[in-house]
Amino acid sequence: MAKRKKSNLQWIKETLDLKPDHRWESPSGYKIFVANRGAVRFNVPEDWHFEPQEKSFKFSDKKPPHDDCCLEVSFNQLPPNDWSLFPLKATLKKVVEDDSRDVIEKGEIISLKRQTARVVWTEIKFIDTQEEPREAFSRICIGLGSNVQCLITFDYWADQAEQLIPVWDEVMRSLTLGLYIRDPRTGFAFPD
Repeated sequence: MAKRKKSNLQWIKETLDLKPDHRWESPSGYKIFVANRGAVRFNVPEDWHFEPQEKSFKFSDKKPPHDDCCLEVSFNQLPPNDWSLFPLKATLKKVVEDDSRDVIEKGEIISLKRQTARVVWTEIKFIDTQEEPREAFSRICIGLGSNVQCLITFDYWADQAEQLIPVWDEVMRSLTLGLYIRDPRTGFAFPD
């Protein structure tokens, strides 16, 4: 669990022992990431490297600079409002159009409906030229629900897609917004 210190915007990692009757469940090989008591929650591979940033959280298959992929999430708490008409698809389309990488393919926009959230994502294929030219994918997701907006990106090499797409699928399947946890030692949630 990570909490932000208000004074200098640093994250504090806190480790708590779970109670025997806890309700935390994730598929085998995954762990549950929860930010801000449940504003954002999803499953990530249990052996991935975790690195909090100033305004986001990064997960990678290995500790950088030896990593081959990067999953990053940021989120905003929004003021109470009816966000059901916010143009998620148009916003995601604009994000893709504004991408400065050498994009060679753009995927369709996929919409996911959740009980209390709307989620859209898409994929671009680009040529990474940091070392030698190599094809890579970037998946981009925007989620909105329970007055929480999140942005999730996942960058990986095209030749590793077969092994890494299931990671994205599990992140999308398990993504939950605004399900706040009363006591992290038990996993009991309460409505927002």
